[in-house]
Amino acid sequence: MEITYATSSNLDLADGVVGMDMAAWEVRAERPWPSLHSSSAPPASRWWSRLKAMTATEWLEMLLPCTRWICRYRSGDYLELDLTAGVTVGVMLVPQAMSYAKLAGLHPIYGLYSGFVPIFVYAVFGSSRQLAIGPVTLVSLLVSNVLGSIVDPSDELYTELAILLAFMVGVLECLLGLLRLGWLLRFISHSVISGFISSSAIIIALSQAKYFLGYDIVQSSRIFPLTESIIAGASDFSWSPFLMGSVILTLIILMKHLGKTKKTLRFLRSSGPLTAVVLGTAFVKSFHPPSISVVGEIPQGLPTFHIPRQFQHVKSLVPTAFLITGVAILESVGIAKALAAKKDYELDPNQELFGLGMANICGSFFSAYPATGSFSRSAVNNESGAQTGLSGIITGLTIGCALFLLTPWFRDIPQCALAAIVVSVGISLVDYEKAMFLWQVDKKDFLLWMLTCLATLFLGTEIGVLVGVFSSLAFVIHESANPYIAILGRLPGTTIYRNIDQYPEACLYLGIVVIRIEAPIYFANISYIKDRLREYELGISKNRKREPQASRIYFVIIEMASVPYIDSSAVEALKDLHQEYKLHEIQIAISNPNQKVLMTLARSHLIELIGKSWFFVSVHDAVKACIQQTPNLIGTSPGGRRDAPQSSQPGLVQKLRKQEDESAVDWEYLLPREET
Repeated sequence: MEITYATSSNLDLADGVVGMDMAAWEVRAERPWPSLHSSSAPPASRWWSRLKAMTATEWLEMLLPCTRWICRYRSGDYLELDLTAGVTVGVMLVPQAMSYAKLAGLHPIYGLYSGFVPIFVYAVFGSSRQLAIGPVTLVSLLVSNVLGSIVDPSDELYTELAILLAFMVGVLECLLGLLRLGWLLRFISHSVISGFISSSAIIIALSQAKYFLGYDIVQSSRIFPLTESIIAGASDFSWSPFLMGSVILTLIILMKHLGKTKKTLRFLRSSGPLTAVVLGTAFVKSFHPPSISVVGEIPQGLPTFHIPRQFQHVKSLVPTAFLITGVAILESVGIAKALAAKKDYELDPNQELFGLGMANICGSFFSAYPATGSFSRSAVNNESGAQTGLSGIITGLTIGCALFLLTPWFRDIPQCALAAIVVSVGISLVDYEKAMFLWQVDKKDFLLWMLTCLATLFLGTEIGVLVGVFSSLAFVIHESANPYIAILGRLPGTTIYRNIDQYPEACLYLGIVVIRIEAPIYFANISYIKDRLREYELGISKNRKREPQASRIYFVIIEMASVPYIDSSAVEALKDLHQEYKLHEIQIAISNPNQKVLMTLARSHLIELIGKSWFFVSVHDAVKACIQQTPNLIGTSPGGRRDAPQSSQPGLVQKLRKQEDESAVDWEYLLPREET
């Protein structure tokens, strides 16, 4: 069955456009652009057809995204910038990688391993040209929390499980990318992510306090045990690491601030961690303070091939693997999309997932723990002028040189210097400005931010994420189940109908209610919509304050331009509502449904039930039809009795006729006249 729209004729035009040659603006049957929903084929068929139509070059670019920039590489324009950015990020990554490995409960060498092989693999399979991947604070904290509850960090099994976790995260990311399921993460609000990161940053900073204070504290992802442990061990406080750590932390923060505020000192932003490590190491080598602990021996050379083991622990690691995957994807894809928009090139989120997954899988074969995109290093990479993925390869080569040549120098790096690097990053992650912005703009999002933040602080990172995600989904479900329904009025002197809350000057018609449902109509919200529609049976809408002598409603016009689809449950509910309205002699009219909705209504026989003559192209057409039908309905009570003397009826009809704009358009049915 084919149902088409009829065109409306004799449209009113503003005075300024009368006389314009409208033929010049007409678009004939040959559409210059395809319809967004022109194909009725299922998504799998469209995807398979697209694959079959791809050329060899397109296949190569899809399988190896690096070929996109390799084939178009301009060495004269790009090489110097990529070299500078790659070396800058590499110098920044060396001390950060060791610091983050310590945060994860691992030996510092595994941080360098995580910043080596995954970078090269991502440069081949990833689609972002500025994203800098490697170990990050948040993922390191999650690794520490989950593995610390399974095995002691000093046990060799701890390292094996961290490597296995990288393999599992990589597999999950690859599956999400191949199945094109990245859209699932859209349901997690950015407020939830911001609240989680902010509270996690506080936990990260407190977890590094032991390197500042000079004594061990309990390992936990909750603020109360950490605080109690810090207070309980206060008698073992040592001034030397505290003073050194505080000085180094102050230096890093100061350099970062100067690098952000003064363009001429931009290089200080990335050189802060390296400066801290160099100064701290020089101090230890010169004075050998016994109370300051150092990193110790670090193996020299590149990582060897190593297949992940301990697969019997997979079941206990699955929840954390999903959690790390979600956090890593939200961070990486968000950063990558923002940088791609700045550089004006396309980025496929699903390709990003696959690239990150391959980086983690291959990294796990070379003793790396989970890696993902870094906020700070990606920003530095972009600011340093990175143009292509070659900057990432240069970063990887820088880490390789450090593994080959510099590991003997890392032995005397003070632990408090690495801790200061982690704390400086944690301080920058506390997004209090976001909380203030949400409080001013949207209290609901602020509530999400606070719920996630407090749950993470007091209940732990895993529970905090779950609370945030479920709260976010609860808000989505509530908004979907309680859609906004606007009452429309006619703007004076026009045939345009708008929300009367937004346009108080809009005119309403006696006995007619025009509503617009601004959501899909389906099983979850149809009960709410029916309840709202029943309110208009007696004309008791709070917004309707016109003409109190209009004792009842005769017509309910539903404007469906904002309804993308309607399901079978909603159709059945509309049928029930039509029968209820029919008993009370209220007529439903439908205005401007899209083709998909119209076909659903036709297949369910709702069009025949309501009547083809009550489906219209525009709201104004429906209003004019209702006004013309008013003399046949006015003055009749639901039981068929007259509820007013005959002499009083013409007055209301005359008022309705008077409201009708004499210059308005002639109304037409939505369906062709011959079908009605």
